[in-house]
Amino acid sequence: MHYRIRHTTRYHYPERVVLCHNRVQLQPAERDDQRTLSFDLKVAPEPTLVRPFEDFFGNRTHYFEIHRPHTDLEITATSEVIRLTGPVSSLPPSPPWEAVRAAILGADPSPRTRVNRLYTLASPLVVPNPALAAIADQHLTPGRPLLEAVMALTLWIHESFAYAPGTTSVSTPLDQVLDQRAGVCQDFAQVAIGALRALALPARYVSGYLETQPPPGQPRLQGADASHAWFEIFLPGSGWFGFDPTNASRPADRHLVLAVGRDYADVPPVKGVVAGGREHRLTVAVDVLPLTTPPTDTPATTS
Repeated sequence: MHYRIRHTTRYHYPERVVLCHNRVQLQPAERDDQRTLSFDLKVAPEPTLVRPFEDFFGNRTHYFEIHRPHTDLEITATSEVIRLTGPVSSLPPSPPWEAVRAAILGADPSPRTRVNRLYTLASPLVVPNPALAAIADQHLTPGRPLLEAVMALTLWIHESFAYAPGTTSVSTPLDQVLDQRAGVCQDFAQVAIGALRALALPARYVSGYLETQPPPGQPRLQGADASHAWFEIFLPGSGWFGFDPTNASRPADRHLVLAVGRDYADVPPVKGVVAGGREHRLTVAVDVLPLTTPPTDTPATTS
């Protein structure tokens, strides 16, 4: 599938901001299952400095500074992306989860496996919790194939937690999410990640987009799409496998990847500091539009 993505973030400040430093992760990832044909980043007012770089996790990231006074900031990222993944079929066979853990923690892992041990450790928003360990024990029973167990965990989260926007924020601790059994996509992904890490299995957070369809007979609303999040589990020798507990599914051609990290704190779309401005008002508009014209084999560009 071929998509055009437009993501616009607007900040309004009641008082002038005299200086801002920002990091944005809005350029789609380049992966085996995804190609970025083009990317354009526009910032108003015009930045004093813009610097693209790759962060620790391999995500395409942009840093910019604005040194002039302003009361409004607008960041617009426009991309064209091809997802190379078709509809997801049945899960491939996988070893028992205990064998996977032994391979991860063994004395002589491959270089890639050694690096991915990072994702077995606690992170800013996913810390050890007895409730998460109990959830893991419920689904990763002795001898159960890893991917089968992770799919069962994914379905359980979907059935056990209510999707309730506004009940959590990006800083809501997992304890609260577990107590209230409600949250949004980032919470559900982090519940799964925490449960898998409780058994020393490497799981990571994925930020991105999901193409949405309007109800039958209703027009598509401009700016009505939103960011999305899911998680991936690492299987040595095979790579990363994605799961989406919000939608009780595995990511396919409608899931578009922006960035990966240990949890949301590693991959917010926009992060920064400002001098002045006081409280701000934030609005975000996202459009994920399928394109029917076959794309040319154009290399990705960055601006």
